[in-house]
Amino acid sequence: MRIGIDVGGTNTDAVLVDGSTVLAGIKTVTTEDVTTGIAAALAGLQSAMAHDAASVQGVMIGTTHFINAIVQGRDLAPTAAVRLGLPATAALPPMSGWPARLVAAIKGRGYLCHGGHEIDGRTISPLRRDELERAAEDMVTHGVASIAISSVYSPVNAECELEAAEILGGLLPGMPISLSHQIGRMGLLERENATIINACLSELATNICRGLSDAVSAAGITAPLFLSQNDGTLMDVAHARRYPVATFASGPTNSMRGAAFLSGLRDCAVVDVGGTTTDVGMLRHGFPHEASTEISVSGIRTNFRMPDVLSVGIGGGSRVREDPLSVGPDSVGFRLAQDAVVFGGDTLTCTDIAVAAGVADIGDRSRVRGLDKAFVDAVLARIGADIGSVVDRVRTSGEATPIVAVGGGSILVPDDLPGAGTVHRPEHYATANAIGAAIAQVGGEVDRMYSMAPGQRDRLLDEAKQEAVDKAVAAGASPGSVQIVDVDEVPLAYLPGNATRIRVKAVGDLVLSD
Repeated sequence: MRIGIDVGGTNTDAVLVDGSTVLAGIKTVTTEDVTTGIAAALAGLQSAMAHDAASVQGVMIGTTHFINAIVQGRDLAPTAAVRLGLPATAALPPMSGWPARLVAAIKGRGYLCHGGHEIDGRTISPLRRDELERAAEDMVTHGVASIAISSVYSPVNAECELEAAEILGGLLPGMPISLSHQIGRMGLLERENATIINACLSELATNICRGLSDAVSAAGITAPLFLSQNDGTLMDVAHARRYPVATFASGPTNSMRGAAFLSGLRDCAVVDVGGTTTDVGMLRHGFPHEASTEISVSGIRTNFRMPDVLSVGIGGGSRVREDPLSVGPDSVGFRLAQDAVVFGGDTLTCTDIAVAAGVADIGDRSRVRGLDKAFVDAVLARIGADIGSVVDRVRTSGEATPIVAVGGGSILVPDDLPGAGTVHRPEHYATANAIGAAIAQVGGEVDRMYSMAPGQRDRLLDEAKQEAVDKAVAAGASPGSVQIVDVDEVPLAYLPGNATRIRVKAVGDLVLSD
């Protein structure tokens, strides 16, 4: 058996899954201390269906801890960004374009040093130890607690980053160091930004992972703990401590993977309606379609792996206003059970509209009987039109696209979305996010530039595929279950040497002990 948990802005969902069977699922209110909410979810799951904690083989958690820390600018470590690229790249120093509040929140310091490579692997300039020594001294003076190292074209040649990490690690023993070639993709500034974000979360990641482990242990569960990644696969706690940035999109990704599992559809649009937002994305071969451009995280441009998801501020906790008619984007969030009208509050929410329309039966229905039916219908029509517009924007073709609605707030989605099509609502739709976490696989990815000589294409593709498979196995996948699920090959005609970008993704079933 597995336990899947997904922490949302309003609710924390938990499910108990045995193979492909969902044994039990519960929703609890997300607490300000999210770890306490996870403990409550585990207790609620035990009450919903008694089970032997010793029989649980794994606990999979999707958490909002880290993305919330960046959005709110809290609990972030003082961070230094070391860029290796001089004499190039000096025009735009590290953290260029960052919101001032986030630079202040991480007490960000940037250092430009010699090093880096050209696209064809040639060295821009040799690494200079004396520069790194001076930077290390300055870091100590200013209380830096984490380091992000980026180098020009490090996805092609990572030698400079590795050498710099070895030097700084010796000068500052115990200091967490993040390397850009392990985190981002091609594109220096975006990759560097992603690495700085990862580095500033280092202290929080240690504390959160310890807290999650303690919450699971307190429930009597000794099974290993895994966290969901942006691409729908799992990572163990040790990996999460090193790469907390990989969890940022785990919420919508879990919902999309759960939708695929519950509906049996591998190519479809998924509409996930939670308490605060509606997230819409496309599934391709059962996995979220990944964004091909840079992703903005709290105003910072990055390029790490993220699903191509569009969000709109519509959820069960969204505030509804009558004159003029508006739905969201502000929400009562985790205070839904106190602020919504049906629960005795004085804030009209989408949940109140759902109860008044008869599509939900929670709280005190008598408190919304006075709502005008025409107004209720108008709100539902607005919700359907707004969500339908987002679905139309994520569709990759003009052909009819199956739509799967999941999440507790999906009762607000009409059976037919304007301009989109028929909506499927599978069993257990309300806890699809936790189910997506519970059934997640492990993966490996290769994203690299190759100089493709004539007659070498097939060999290089095979090498990239094998490397992706090896990475998946190293991450804990059963060797016999690993499959290649995505291959992208993009010739870059504007670069010398028949440069080609090859990206391969492999996934397999997680090996869990009995």
